[in-house]
Amino acid sequence: MAKAETVKTRAPAKTRRPPVGASPGTLIADPSARRSELRLTLISPEKFKTIENASIDDLNTHCDKWPVLWLDCTGLANIPLIEEIGRIFSLHPLALEDVVNTGQRPKVDFFEDHAFVVVRMIDDVTSHRYEQIAVFFGSNFVVTFQEREGDPFDPVRKRIESSAPNRLRARGADYLAYALIDAIVDSYFPPIEAAGDMVDSIEDQMLHSPHKHQMRQLHELRRDANVLKGVLWPMRDALATLIRNDVPYVKAETKIFLNDTLDHALRLIELVETQRDMLTGLIEMHLSLSQARTNDVISYLTIVSVIFMPLTFLVGIWGMNFDPESSPWNMPELKAYYGYPLSLLFMALVAFGLIVFFKWKKWL
Repeated sequence: MAKAETVKTRAPAKTRRPPVGASPGTLIADPSARRSELRLTLISPEKFKTIENASIDDLNTHCDKWPVLWLDCTGLANIPLIEEIGRIFSLHPLALEDVVNTGQRPKVDFFEDHAFVVVRMIDDVTSHRYEQIAVFFGSNFVVTFQEREGDPFDPVRKRIESSAPNRLRARGADYLAYALIDAIVDSYFPPIEAAGDMVDSIEDQMLHSPHKHQMRQLHELRRDANVLKGVLWPMRDALATLIRNDVPYVKAETKIFLNDTLDHALRLIELVETQRDMLTGLIEMHLSLSQARTNDVISYLTIVSVIFMPLTFLVGIWGMNFDPESSPWNMPELKAYYGYPLSLLFMALVAFGLIVFFKWKKWL
């Protein structure tokens, strides 16, 4: 299952499209796509069966013998295999093209006997990577396509494998599709909540002592929030479309559960929007604190300079070394017995007087 501890995301990869002028529905594999592997889960209210590394022969053998089957295809490199899966389940070729051309916007398309749902999940927080998951479902089947291993479906698999009869096995394919989509949506909560904790921590640090590295963290978090917003808003629209449309293979009771998933998506959007507003405010606060600190430093340096200006002036006068013997106007202080300590005392009094004046003006 994809781990999600902090939000460090990047924008989804650009959509790879067929060459200009290619026939609609043309499937072209990405050179970096992973090897395709099939996992077939056969479901009935009383029992289940899972076939690892399944083949097309396994699919043809069991296709009509179980009430619900879930085919999970991991890796999109094997185009003939994907085309054969599309032929068996009568999947629309334009939808299969969107499966292979990853980077699609979350959406829902309805066809005569099946629906096509595209969702995105945070595949790997450490490497800042999203993954597209395509879900086809009809009256008795669910087909999922993933770019690579790792997904949030383990809780769903455990519920299917539970020894006790459960709702997931008793209901149809539309409920299974709901459970998979709900697992993807809920997988966003841990990283987004972790990002919220990080924002609070940075805010506490800033109030204590602002540093330059905090600004970089804030900008990275705000960029991640913008990316999440760009993913969650269309996901919300896709869920709303799935609920509103009246198709025979999505039961009314399943729409109630889908509405709960829509509520989760709205909650995620609210969390991201709140964090984004907080980050914007913290960036402005960091700039204000940095500017205030700079102003304080400049103020102290200015005060020190002002204090030393008259002292420098006095030292410059007394350092001209006139000869008092040639004229009584040529600095007779040079012959004074206590001239040196008196000059130091006078300069100290001038500095002290300036400090008192600055205190009185509340400049210090």
